[in-house]
Amino acid sequence: MRLLLISDTHLPKRAKELPPPLLDELPNADVVLHAGDWVDAATLDLLESRSRRLIGVFGNNDGPELRARLPEVARADLDGLCLGVVHETGPAQGREGRCAARFPDLDVLVFGHSHIPWDTTAPSGLRLLNPGSPTDRRRLPHCTYMTATVTRGRLTDVELHRLPRRTP
Repeated sequence: MRLLLISDTHLPKRAKELPPPLLDELPNADVVLHAGDWVDAATLDLLESRSRRLIGVFGNNDGPELRARLPEVARADLDGLCLGVVHETGPAQGREGRCAARFPDLDVLVFGHSHIPWDTTAPSGLRLLNPGSPTDRRRLPHCTYMTATVTRGRLTDVELHRLPRRTP
């Protein structure tokens, strides 16, 4: 099962549209995960219409329309892998311990908010993944997203993809 991990799209504030390389990944994904801060419902509509399965949550910049359509935390069993999605996890320091305590039943937690990619494993075994942002690189040289594979309850082939810089 192929996963596409996205967060913090912030459309149309940070970009007018999702980058073409990211959109090109949609047909390859069995499940698209979005960890919040969509900002506009049109992005949710687009991903719902073009994804086989979409799992998303709202973020701190999402208004009432998105909050009415999305949960704060989403959970799914993907081929035996217990996966969760949430927008905010707090400061980087102590993140693994906080998330392991808050989500003891998960194997993987996908999160966003910082726009900074993250891939660590808590002592409990919880894998923490932040795909960054495909539209707002913040202090980083590139905008990013992630892909991964789930096979028989195991997450493999986690890859961070760097997007080319947008030209004005």
